[in-house]
Amino acid sequence: MDIFIGDERACDERGAQEFAKQISSKPASVLGLATGSTPEGIYERLVDKYKAGQVSFASVKTFNLDEYLGIPINHVSSYSYYMYDKLFNHVDIQKDNINLLCPCPNSIDKECMDFEAAIKACGGIDLQILGLGPNGHIGFNEPGTPFESTTHLVELTESTIQANSRFFESPDQMPRQAITMGIKTIMQAQRIILMAKGQKKAQIIKEALTGPVTTRVPASVLQLHPNVLVILDRQAAAML
Repeated sequence: MDIFIGDERACDERGAQEFAKQISSKPASVLGLATGSTPEGIYERLVDKYKAGQVSFASVKTFNLDEYLGIPINHVSSYSYYMYDKLFNHVDIQKDNINLLCPCPNSIDKECMDFEAAIKACGGIDLQILGLGPNGHIGFNEPGTPFESTTHLVELTESTIQANSRFFESPDQMPRQAITMGIKTIMQAQRIILMAKGQKKAQIIKEALTGPVTTRVPASVLQLHPNVLVILDRQAAAML
């Protein structure tokens, strides 16, 4: 496990460089993407690199980690909306190469199985970026999620609801369920980037990286992956 520590700008640039290198070495890379405030700077810099002619997404395929259940796909707080707003609308990615979980599927079980099948059909994920929840979740894999889980429906914990409700007009609008890529699916990626920012993440970073590997801290499973880069700002790294 490699750890990079820097200020926010340096962290965002390092993350963008890793994605650009991956795409340069394999133009048809399969990328696993995350949402939220943590990776936003990476996407901004990737858009800049695309506009500067330094990277092309023309042959790239993407899979998003998760999506809220029960909101319209074009809802401003959906992860589909986020990805188009922050990245897809600004680069040359082909729409058919974008794989997003549906927030209102006819069958949740079929949606999960189809998503897993699509990842497998692409040969698996080459590079997966992860944020880190305050309770140690990766994707929406909450504490207690089995490490053998694949894409599945989750009941969001109260701490996750509180942390993410700021993205909605009121806490009451925050969904209580989501569909997420499972821990086993995440761990099958060839390479993983875990990114965290801010003092509020310092304790859980310490537990995830230096504590026991346990389902109580889902991100701790990353200690078992052979190729992980952890990108932290100085506040998030304060307790290491």
